[in-house]
Amino acid sequence: MTGSSLYRKVAEDIKAAIAAGTYPANTKLPSESELAERYSVSRGTIRQAFAALRADGVIASRRGARRVVIGGPRVQSFGELLSFSRWARAIGEVPGGRVVTLERRPATEAEADRLALPAGFHVWSLVRVRLLSGRPVMVERAAYPDQVGTLVAEMDLSVDSITERLEALGVVFTDAEHVIDAVPASAEDARLLGVRAGVPLLRERRFTTDRSGQPVEWSDDRYVGSLTAFSIRNSVAVNALSRTSAAPS
Repeated sequence: MTGSSLYRKVAEDIKAAIAAGTYPANTKLPSESELAERYSVSRGTIRQAFAALRADGVIASRRGARRVVIGGPRVQSFGELLSFSRWARAIGEVPGGRVVTLERRPATEAEADRLALPAGFHVWSLVRVRLLSGRPVMVERAAYPDQVGTLVAEMDLSVDSITERLEALGVVFTDAEHVIDAVPASAEDARLLGVRAGVPLLRERRFTTDRSGQPVEWSDDRYVGSLTAFSIRNSVAVNALSRTSAAPS
């Protein structure tokens, strides 16, 4: 295991322990030396893990003091392509879903453009509320090409992860482009999420392709900002993050 993957493994293990309540909010984590002994790694690896947790908004620290667990929103990292369900399980939550609508209809102009479909072609349109341990945290509005949507329509979307079920069927979500901004909750958003209309929501617009570069999903997901946050890591070695002017809704 490389040094990079080692500290990430330690960080994810600590994050899972925090989510499980082993280290409640406002409590101190064990010292660097204690954790280094527990995981049989160097103190430098533990410091790297702490830095990752701090960047994700999970812990706070002061020079010379132990790291303290902080409460707040669940952080979703875009360092790797994770489904909602995998992310939920990684932070110790139970993923769930409540289907609002699922229908096959002609693609809108925007959907046809993003999914590279000829005019008049159909898509499967899904509106689903995503749940973390029973709490509504996100409204998912996704469009799938006909051949992918037909598979989605056969799933139990109250419990199934679309990404995982499609992988089992040979449709692998390989690459994704994410555009993240803030939008006010519409009347429908407010009703579905149990928030006030106009409350700022985190919006993630996601365009996903398979191994061959074929579009397989175009989604507009809106998260309750007080319950979720996004984390993005980048470096000078890999230019994976760009800034985009927000387009009108």
